[in-house]
Amino acid sequence: MAGTVNQSFPGKVDGCLAAPAPWLFALRCMVCGEPAARGRDLCIPCHIALPWQGPACRRCALPLPQPGECGHCLQSPPPLGEVHAVFDYAFPVDRLLPRLKFHRDFAAGRVLTQCMADRMAALPLPDAVIPIPLHRARLRGRGYDQALELARPLARALGIPLLEHALARRKTTRAQSRLDANARQRNLRDAFHVDAKRPLPAHVVLVDDVMTTGATLHAAARVLHQAGVQRIDGWVCARVA
Repeated sequence: MAGTVNQSFPGKVDGCLAAPAPWLFALRCMVCGEPAARGRDLCIPCHIALPWQGPACRRCALPLPQPGECGHCLQSPPPLGEVHAVFDYAFPVDRLLPRLKFHRDFAAGRVLTQCMADRMAALPLPDAVIPIPLHRARLRGRGYDQALELARPLARALGIPLLEHALARRKTTRAQSRLDANARQRNLRDAFHVDAKRPLPAHVVLVDDVMTTGATLHAAARVLHQAGVQRIDGWVCARVA
């Protein structure tokens, strides 16, 4: 049931990061611990109560009173055609995403991917999906790439090719969450490169977990445009307002 937390449930999203019990996740809602809907890891009330994004800027997914383009995108058009976010970055998504990103909670990732696939299925589909990559040093430390953990099942669910190695990070960067907008752009300068040996289709979608200023997506999109990709959109799980 939405709005409640079962204190005895080890997989709840109130900050308890104990090792998840898969047999419980198969039966119980990840948010409240009540019985989950068939084929889902959420109960119906919690699924309905998720912070689904409403009207937003079509170029950067910033929440707006009505659909359109925000003033910033009108003045400085970004290198992305469209950006679509499934959620606002709010409870419980602001608990589920860090659990995926930092604590290997792939069950949380499965819940979020299911929601992303439901929402993105209504959009014009691209020729391929490209996850925002981690630098190999950070990948070694973490052991997995959270954007890839979202992009792989999302591409499979929608029947879209996944280009896992089309884009790579050429240098390590500081954590974006600690930087302001200008510092984020400087931090990502020359951060990405494209494998020239891999042919790229005309229309691709970049997939990432969270969008704040858009600096990461924009840096990746510029490199892909330089490589000849005609249209680049962004799909993110959540947008920070």
